[in-house]
Amino acid sequence: MVELVSIIVPIYKVEPYLEACIASIVNQTYRNLEIILVDDGSPDKCPEICDMWAQKDSRIRVIHKENGG
Repeated sequence: MVELVSIIVPIYKVEPYLEACIASIVNQTYRNLEIILVDDGSPDKCPEICDMWAQKDSRIRVIHKENGG
């Protein structure tokens, strides 16, 4: 049995790097992943980018929350 690995990515104001970050995780050779993107109320386009990736890959879950400071 292949173990499930959870990857949790905190996100806040990282729009220039977010696509590359998520693509790097999605393209890992180990496929049994649960990818949790935690949008900490980012004011840029990060929330939309996260949602787009979640629509493309069923392993991705997005949590949107208000900025925790």
